[in-house]
Amino acid sequence: MRNRLREFLIAASRQSRSGMEYNMGQIQVEKNAGGIEGLCVITPTVHGDSRGYFMETYNQKDMEEAGLHMDFVQDNQSSSTKGVLRGLHFQKQFPQGKLVRAIRGSVFDVAVDLRKDSETYGKWYGIELTEENKKQFYIPEGFAHGFLVLSEIAEFCYKCTDFYHPGDEGGLAWNDPEIGVEWPQLVGEYKGNASAEGYHLEDGTALNLSDKDQLWVGLKDTFHF
Repeated sequence: MRNRLREFLIAASRQSRSGMEYNMGQIQVEKNAGGIEGLCVITPTVHGDSRGYFMETYNQKDMEEAGLHMDFVQDNQSSSTKGVLRGLHFQKQFPQGKLVRAIRGSVFDVAVDLRKDSETYGKWYGIELTEENKKQFYIPEGFAHGFLVLSEIAEFCYKCTDFYHPGDEGGLAWNDPEIGVEWPQLVGEYKGNASAEGYHLEDGTALNLSDKDQLWVGLKDTFHF
């Protein structure tokens, strides 16, 4: 019965090529989000009733039907408090594609194109991921990635296409003016480096970065793919 229901849903789904949006099975995929090739926003179908809801958080067949062919090898989960900014991170020799989502709270998630031969090199795209909207964001290899926590607590999940290699990590300054990421609710003045000093959210919550993330350099001095 369940298989017949799924076959019906897949058969009934429609593919729309308007605006690079595709409906496949249990997901809607917006390709090339923000005009940047490879970035995808994925919205799952949520089946809700008086008991609660059910949704598929990943289905390889649906992804492949939408033209997305990724092999995930590692899942990660983090918990962060309001005002925490993690990023902008990448791996140099072992780049990772990441499928990310917030399962609790709200984050503003950002990807920056570091592919030197890309027409959008140095461009960024950001999207709010929340436990309510249940959207997922796919960032392929060749990007820096990070997020800012907007809720009191946020739990964040990653599916990665390569393993974590501690000695291979690279980073990009989260506030590089050459890139100009517009972090929502964030107030502060750029002082020539990635320090969090003097930055806070509109409600007064201090910006919170790791020591390492405050040492990353800007686009012109960082690694590129």
